[in-house]
Amino acid sequence: MIRGPQGSVWRAVFDGLLEAVWLVEPEGLTVRFANQGAAALLGRSPEAMEGANAVELLACTPEDLYFWAQDRDALMRGIHSHSGLLGGDGQFIPVDRRVSRVDSPAGEALLLVTMIDRREQASNERELEILLSELRATLDSAADGMLVYDMGGRMRAFNQRLAQLWGMPEDLLVQRNDAAVVAHMQQQVADADAYRARLSSIALEPGRETSDILHLRNGTIIERRSVPQLSQGRPVGRVFSFRDVTLNAEAQASLRLAARVFDSSLDAIFIADDRHQIVRMNPSCERLIGAPAVALQGVPAASIFGAEDAHAGWMEHVLAAWERDGFWEGELCLPESGASGTAKPACAVHLSWVVLRSEEGNALQSIGFMRDLTQQHAARTRIEELAYSDVLTGLPNRLRLSRRVGEAIDSIQASRLDAGGFAILFVDLDRFKIINDSLGHLFGDRVLQIVAKRLQGCLRQSDMLCRLGGDEFVVYLHGGDAAIAEGVARRMLEDMLRPFMLDGMGFSIQCSIGVALYPQDGETLDDLIKQADTAMYRVKERGRGSYGFYQPQMNADLLSRMKLEHAMRQALGQQRMVVHYQPQVAMATGGVVGAEALLRWTDPELGPISPGVFIPLAEESGYIITLGSWVMEQAVQEAARWLRSGSPLVMAVNVSALEFRQPDFVERLTRLLLKHGLPAKLLELELTETILLQDAQEMEQRLVALAELGVGLAIDDFGTGYSSLAYLKKLAIHKLKIDQSFVRGLPDDEGDRAIINAIVHMGRALHIEVVAEGVETQQQRKALEQMDCRYFQGYLCAPAMPAEAFRSLLASRQSYSWELPAPA
Repeated sequence: MIRGPQGSVWRAVFDGLLEAVWLVEPEGLTVRFANQGAAALLGRSPEAMEGANAVELLACTPEDLYFWAQDRDALMRGIHSHSGLLGGDGQFIPVDRRVSRVDSPAGEALLLVTMIDRREQASNERELEILLSELRATLDSAADGMLVYDMGGRMRAFNQRLAQLWGMPEDLLVQRNDAAVVAHMQQQVADADAYRARLSSIALEPGRETSDILHLRNGTIIERRSVPQLSQGRPVGRVFSFRDVTLNAEAQASLRLAARVFDSSLDAIFIADDRHQIVRMNPSCERLIGAPAVALQGVPAASIFGAEDAHAGWMEHVLAAWERDGFWEGELCLPESGASGTAKPACAVHLSWVVLRSEEGNALQSIGFMRDLTQQHAARTRIEELAYSDVLTGLPNRLRLSRRVGEAIDSIQASRLDAGGFAILFVDLDRFKIINDSLGHLFGDRVLQIVAKRLQGCLRQSDMLCRLGGDEFVVYLHGGDAAIAEGVARRMLEDMLRPFMLDGMGFSIQCSIGVALYPQDGETLDDLIKQADTAMYRVKERGRGSYGFYQPQMNADLLSRMKLEHAMRQALGQQRMVVHYQPQVAMATGGVVGAEALLRWTDPELGPISPGVFIPLAEESGYIITLGSWVMEQAVQEAARWLRSGSPLVMAVNVSALEFRQPDFVERLTRLLLKHGLPAKLLELELTETILLQDAQEMEQRLVALAELGVGLAIDDFGTGYSSLAYLKKLAIHKLKIDQSFVRGLPDDEGDRAIINAIVHMGRALHIEVVAEGVETQQQRKALEQMDCRYFQGYLCAPAMPAEAFRSLLASRQSYSWELPAPA
């Protein structure tokens, strides 16, 4: 005991310390003084400790027993070590203990024993050791080889799987030799230079994630991935993972890297102890919760999601799930204010909370993985908004229409009465592509919006307008019969004829409408839309801008058309199409001056197919480009063969408008002539007047290019189209072909004679040759000869014939005698 005024000062000073303090008499090791800190640590009053033997109050280790057994001088030299005490309840208390000499106010030499409670530190160290042990065990049990570097390029760690994949010898595993490991790995890859270059590239971007494939010399294929090792959001190293994908390449896409560094995870992660109190959080978790990890250490994990009391029932579910499955997962809501009191918007999160147990099955700690669902919920809400509406126009979409029509069908069927039905209208805007191509898709989208409003204005509240996509709309007419459907269709056509105005620009839009009625035309929405679409298609075939009702025969016609188109697309590859050649003859001499290439098709099931049937189908489907290109090559090749055999003739080939508008048409034709060695003057292109009137400026440039090349240009079926005779003077046209519809009326039809006579005299005045098509009788030929038409072709001379027959014709004679019957 320390007495006197100075002793009181000492006691006041020592009692103000948080540390536990003893003053011990060195000879007998008697506690002379114990402060309040010692009383709080051991759970005994100072009076109970003063006078007691110090060694009896200590849970002495062998080291402590040795220390306290030393002589006085050795004790005075002191010691600093970890030791322990026995608390008042008999429990062991780990302490950080320091013993040093101190002189009392009376000058007496005493031992000053200070002790700091290490229970919390020991617990944390134990938790850390467990965590590190588990992380190391995870690393060694990973299916992938793992290799960790620091920022200086030094190896921090690698696992056994890495050694197996790279075939590392035993000596590299028992000694620390980074250079030897690096050299060994470089020796194993097939391309060491590329391997080194790639590592250098990765080192230059410490924050970048990488992935590549390595080929080892032994044939193994390894997928290598690397991620930056982050601490507080900054790179402190790099983690490489290596996976053997030689035998299981398809599985590599579905497997995730076995290990991720805690601080670099994009998921919010917290770790709780066995009492479910938070001991650690990663940066992503701090950002999500809105509070630093320090502020939440020791806080119950349940309190993150609100008041702990409110989640008592929830924690029971969590504990039950841990017992059953080892984890709990679900959606929770973080409160509006963060755990630290910082204002923060509430947000939904997905939590996966996993329990980690000891070998005995006791819960050691748990790890929670959280993901912010704010954007996901916003997207889900937006998706739900859009699920039943069209994004562009805001109209109901097909899903909503399907539900509406389904309800109507159910209602009609449930009534078991002749309750009538409803109508479906399929509305398609005619030539809407012109608006998109000329004014752009953004302008076209705005046009669709105002079109939707105008169409909507034609309907009742009980009806529904739906946009299928593009420029196609579907209308449901509630309780609509044929008369109502016809009235609505007429009203729509009339309203669409009114001019549209957008950005100060006036324009017109026409539409075609097909109508199908329930139940006679179909019993489901899909059937009704299909039938209405078929009816609309027939309207377009007949000129557009009108409406039509579905008729059962339409499907049969479409099916026949589909079969014909399919057979046509197969015919070329199956060599069922051939090019025949019909001679063009000089009226005066009967000599063959040229030939027209004509495509012929014979199908094994359908028999011979007329060009008048399949050519329009090819033009409508766009397949005419393929057919035209093939016919052109066959014709040029055949004309070159005639030239080499000494019978040079002009080859005439029909060119469709779609083929002629191809941007590379002139270039392809030039290459074709060079390929087969045919002079351009021996090729003549037969064009329709429609080609010349569409995109006049562009067509004029193309015709000039062909004229400069030397190719002849003829106008086919002259007089049957919407002629603008100005092009005859402006363009380099060499020949006019009188359509056979005018020739057929000769010699008796005065109108046909007048038209042909006018064409012949116009051609002579413009120095353009005139050829009559479809001449079948001597009377027709004589009438043409009287009108000074100098060339013709037709069955009077010969039908179109295969290439071999035409070559025989050229070899046998060069002219026809009009006194003899026409050849078969």
